[in-house]
Amino acid sequence: MPTINPFGKDLVIVERELAGKTLKLEVNRVGFRTSGSVLVSYGDTVVLGSAQVGRKPISGMDYFPLSIDYEEKFYASGKISGSRFIKREGRPSDEAILIGRLIDRPIRPLFPKGYRQEVQTVATVLSMDPAFRPDVIGMIAASTALGLTGAPFEGPVAGLRVAYVKGEFKAFATHEEIAESEIDLVVAGTEKAIIMVEAGAKEASEELIGDALAWAHEAMQPAIEAQKELIEKISPAKLEYELVLPNEQIQADVNSWVEGKLGKNLHLPYPERNDLITELKASFHDDMAEKHGEEYDDLHREYDEAFTKALHEDVRKHIVDSQTRPDGRKLDDIRTLSSEIGILPRAHGSSLFTRGMTQGLNVVTLAPLSYSQVVDTMEQNDGERSYMHHYNAPGYTVGEVQRMRGVGRREIGHGYLAERALLPVLPSAEEFPYAIRSVTEIMSQNGSTSMAATCSSCLALMDAGVPIKKPVSGIAMGLMLDGDTPYVLSDIADAEDFAGDMDFKVAGTEKGITALQMDMKVHGLPVEILREALAKGKIGRAKILAHMVETIAQPREKLSPYAPRIEKIKINPEKIGAIIGKGGEMINKITSETGAEIDIKDDGLVTVAAVDTSSIEKALEWIKSLTVEPEVGTIYEGTVATIKDFGAFVTIMPGIDGMVHISQIADHRVEKVEDELKEGQTVKVKLIAIDDRGRLSLSIKDAK
Repeated sequence: MPTINPFGKDLVIVERELAGKTLKLEVNRVGFRTSGSVLVSYGDTVVLGSAQVGRKPISGMDYFPLSIDYEEKFYASGKISGSRFIKREGRPSDEAILIGRLIDRPIRPLFPKGYRQEVQTVATVLSMDPAFRPDVIGMIAASTALGLTGAPFEGPVAGLRVAYVKGEFKAFATHEEIAESEIDLVVAGTEKAIIMVEAGAKEASEELIGDALAWAHEAMQPAIEAQKELIEKISPAKLEYELVLPNEQIQADVNSWVEGKLGKNLHLPYPERNDLITELKASFHDDMAEKHGEEYDDLHREYDEAFTKALHEDVRKHIVDSQTRPDGRKLDDIRTLSSEIGILPRAHGSSLFTRGMTQGLNVVTLAPLSYSQVVDTMEQNDGERSYMHHYNAPGYTVGEVQRMRGVGRREIGHGYLAERALLPVLPSAEEFPYAIRSVTEIMSQNGSTSMAATCSSCLALMDAGVPIKKPVSGIAMGLMLDGDTPYVLSDIADAEDFAGDMDFKVAGTEKGITALQMDMKVHGLPVEILREALAKGKIGRAKILAHMVETIAQPREKLSPYAPRIEKIKINPEKIGAIIGKGGEMINKITSETGAEIDIKDDGLVTVAAVDTSSIEKALEWIKSLTVEPEVGTIYEGTVATIKDFGAFVTIMPGIDGMVHISQIADHRVEKVEDELKEGQTVKVKLIAIDDRGRLSLSIKDAK
């Protein structure tokens, strides 16, 4: 029986075919008291999108108070949290925070400037089809819910996750297909343009990324059409709102005051430019306070915003008119670069990368694989992370006083982007059996700290002796649109970022792209402009990479003397039990007597770590004695276990016996086995055969 809506409203359903499956949007089934709510279904995935809109602007707010959250529910995939102590959902996982940011980025620019009503949107996963990730369904749910509120949201927005499978682009690829794909690309857009891109790639070409963007934008259109049809059917009442915009008279006062004081007067390197702007702003406020008297306390914020707008317009004007940037650079110029490695004596690897006023210190720590991070989310393929990149940027890095608090969404997002950039070039666990933690401590900020984190982490990894396949560099690109004319900027600093229309970060090797993130501040851009930005980003990356390889061209051959030594051995997975022993008795004995740390994977990869090589060698020999496989033609020293009329059973390894037939005991004829052998006797035997049932045939006479 269908749900009875307490307001007597009929259930409204809209469906579309999207990438081979039915996308269904339902309204009036749940969420009766929200400003807007929708159930979005795709396959077995069901996401509740809810949106709540405040009725009045928040007094004194100088930014848009939008919050977008993505809620994982373990029950959605039939799981209970693997945490030993906490079984209900706690704070959002890093994965949920990253998806929340993914949804936020294409939605935020589509509200009008000056909108100050509080808006909260939540995408809650109620059921999850394990075949694909539910993130873009969450994006569609959030966009639809906002469209149903009547707020001035200039959507709808849709997104697709795209893989490149067997030479073709595919949306909603399986986890296995994504793992094999050259790209893992999320694209979000409106009906007319692309507004957000995020990607990981395996050294993909700029041409392939550009083609994927065009394909995804066309393929997502049914989801946009479905939202438009649903919103038209519901026809929500338009909410009244007030925009908090600079007063035209105030802006005119500011423009009059700054006339002749900006432009070339501020074309200085960033330390001097920033200091001059600080002095200029202080002088401006002093003059305005003298002009307006006591009432200026109430006008200070509006005048400050108008002053900032005048600065931004000045930056845009000179870039368009003369292709000159605030610090005097041309559009494709990169700031001064410098880098060092090995600067921290006890660290396993360290580096300091500086680009202009932006600086990242990176420290790499190596540990046994048992220190890998266990990922516990609602998705079934959680697994472990053996490479972790963490990013920190306290307030002092931007010259501000800020309270020290926990890691925020921005720090998690920047760290993940830098982590993703290096993942494609890292060695496998079989090649380099270490857990790797890379931490970037931002020392100073003035544009693109995530790309500084990428460069510094790459340098520190090589300093630590991690055998990465190729070095990776990263760059932040910007864009100024003058009508239909794009001006693409390489290596943007803060002033160009704040005044510009796009923030585009790209990382990769000399061969191709490994990570990509694009955010638009306008209502989307055509693929042609994004292709141009990709092409110019390739040139910029190459310049930065050339500098990096002058500092260190390839990983060090030896690890730091303070890093743990780790050796590996691959065993038959069926032999794992022999190492562990009953109740862990054997592995505990090995570790206690040798001092080595042992980690065993389900596929039979065994790693042994210790501070000295002798401990590792003792543990390895012990493990080999427990797990070595019998090999035909090998001579073993064994012990006679039992004697039979037809021969004797000899133990050649712990738990492994073979039979010596009476005819194989001696060169002469043996009448009775007891005449030649006794139980407990040590003998040399040769393994001459293993039958199809795994039984071993031994020979004493052939071992002589």
